[in-house]
Amino acid sequence: MKPTNKLLPAAQRAYVALMMDVIGRGLTSASQVDPEIHNETKGFPAGFIVRMTVFPNGPDFTAQSQPDGSLSLLKNFGGKPDLTVTFKHISHAFLVFSFQEGTARAFANDRMVADGDLSYAIRLVRCLNKMEALILPKMVAKLAVKQYPEDLSFTQKLNLASRIYLKVAQTYIKRS
Repeated sequence: MKPTNKLLPAAQRAYVALMMDVIGRGLTSASQVDPEIHNETKGFPAGFIVRMTVFPNGPDFTAQSQPDGSLSLLKNFGGKPDLTVTFKHISHAFLVFSFQEGTARAFANDRMVADGDLSYAIRLVRCLNKMEALILPKMVAKLAVKQYPEDLSFTQKLNLASRIYLKVAQTYIKRS
């Protein structure tokens, strides 16, 4: 086997692990900042636990719905989540996290599976899509999401994205 054949999966795994961490932090931050995402996450029952992971034991994040409707990250959660969204392979997660394929398309292409109530999985995908539309440059976001929100002004995007990025940065600072 060539060295590059071993390097590519390791690089993909490292990239997916980083993106999984950023997305988990971004989603919890967005649930506190963006009214539309907050409205979606309020639809999860208080205490609802959602995990996104890569099969079989890849990178993941776990979040829990709070009484106020926001999400917070859980560390070292060992129980069974109410909803688990699993990428079937690290290369499938890489496609989504490198914005070559949107989350909805990945579900349609059978690259991910949801274990739990499908309506909650759809709610999660809507949250992820809106978050991506907010925090990614418009050109990249249009590749990542099924439909870019046409009513999202540049000013609104800049305001919400900066608040989300600030909260994400604060989670990294607190961790240090």
